[in-house]
Amino acid sequence: MIMENYYTPSALLLPLAALSLASCGNQKKEETRQPNIIFMMTDDHTTQAMSCYGGNLIQTPNMDRIANEGIRFDNCYAVNALSGPSRACILTGKFSHENGFTDNASTFNGDQQTFPKLLQQAGYQTAIIGKWHLISEPQGFDHWSILSGQHEQGDYYDPDFWENGKHIVEKGYATDIITDKAIEFLEGRDKNKPFCMMYHQKAPHRNWMPAPRHLGIFNNTTFPEPANLFDDYEGRGRAAREQDMSIEHTLTNDWDLKLLTREEMLKDTTNRLYSVYKRMPVEVQDKWDSVYAGRIAEYRKGDLKGKSLISWKYQQYMRDYLATVLAVDENIGRLLNYLEKIGELDNTIIVYTSDQGFFLGEHGWFDKRFMYEECQRMPLIIRYPKAIKAGSTSNAISMNVDFAPTFLDFAGIEIPSDIQGASLKPVLVNEGKTPADWRKAAYYHYYEYPAEHSVKRHYGIRTQDFKLIHFYNDIDEWEMYDMKADPREMNNVFGKPEYAEKQKELMQLLQETQKQYKDTDPDEKEKVLFKGDRRLMKNR
Repeated sequence: MIMENYYTPSALLLPLAALSLASCGNQKKEETRQPNIIFMMTDDHTTQAMSCYGGNLIQTPNMDRIANEGIRFDNCYAVNALSGPSRACILTGKFSHENGFTDNASTFNGDQQTFPKLLQQAGYQTAIIGKWHLISEPQGFDHWSILSGQHEQGDYYDPDFWENGKHIVEKGYATDIITDKAIEFLEGRDKNKPFCMMYHQKAPHRNWMPAPRHLGIFNNTTFPEPANLFDDYEGRGRAAREQDMSIEHTLTNDWDLKLLTREEMLKDTTNRLYSVYKRMPVEVQDKWDSVYAGRIAEYRKGDLKGKSLISWKYQQYMRDYLATVLAVDENIGRLLNYLEKIGELDNTIIVYTSDQGFFLGEHGWFDKRFMYEECQRMPLIIRYPKAIKAGSTSNAISMNVDFAPTFLDFAGIEIPSDIQGASLKPVLVNEGKTPADWRKAAYYHYYEYPAEHSVKRHYGIRTQDFKLIHFYNDIDEWEMYDMKADPREMNNVFGKPEYAEKQKELMQLLQETQKQYKDTDPDEKEKVLFKGDRRLMKNR
């Protein structure tokens, strides 16, 4: 089943000789049935690293295909930019304070209502394959195979899976294996029923380990630096200054930058980098050593300081992160080609997104968590030619809580009244145009502090043109940004006289939005939701 050859390009192709197109006798049935759904989600992939969003860092032709043959949303936002909470919001269509999974120290209550359960009850075959990261057994799925290593974070090489209650180890590279498993599920499904498959990659999550075929592929590439790589946070408050997610100080020499030789790792086999390095076959370790030898030597010359060192670290970060994205895009192509081969491509709603965005050096940072644009904003591209005009774009304000009601709407299932998101179907079938009665703002609330990366708790709203943020808990600070005049969020205009009327308007809209979504205790004065990082795990 799993690819054993790490290097041969043909290993990316599964045998398709046994596949056949739907018979003519089934055509009428195919035309009237509910649509299939494939929900593709990666971890920490950001719009800056997608060519269909105008990014200049990398080409993503298979993601671009989905956008070009479907629709691209330009204003889709995570409501809590953190892995587990985002996934819980997507499953339930509810905000974190309602679904109970506010932070990565939580455990998801699988007994609650989710869209896979509702689809399953309506006759869909359901599956979750890849990253789950909700620290509980999946419910509502006919088949599940989730990454189990590193507290469900998963490993890039020879990953462990928890599959329908059984623990197994698969040989190969995680991004390829997850696609193998997805195709196997599709091959073995009941062809008389529609399916919903959640296809979730680990990549390109930290520590950004590329597939063997992509190791070193960008070693001679110099990537453009973001304009605010050396941000000094002038005019902003403690939250930006006290975070612990900077390229300069937080990226580690071993885990992140991979500045250890094999000999050095063998001297300390408790090192975290060695714990993942040892999962590789010997021939992959040999290639890894060769690829990273030049980086290690360059760093140890010792002549990099100040901004030069930050720039150097940024380049190494980009080379690994973007090389990891390549396998994601290739495997999307594999899955699209498979669906086309079996005649199901146009019968399937294909969604590509990430659990949130990610900083690629903006403000000098990596990671996510902040309500700032690079990580609050999510990629969202959808292909379904039966309802979506190819090449559409939309600036309708959407959120990840909208995904659940959208799937239910297209499946013809009544959307439960307690779901807080809104179906995107009116936008999708209208070439991306925003309905007259559409929401005015996206809502955001982040809870996980004090914890990894030291990002303060905060909440706020994002309208088409402005952003208002309140940082609370151990501070009480407000920020407001004019997103048209200041898209990089460098100039906090909160309290400035020329913005007094707009600030009053946004404060009122924030209160209305919190009331609408039942976030009645946003400052956690009555109930502290985050209880600390019980797993003491890092790099989530």
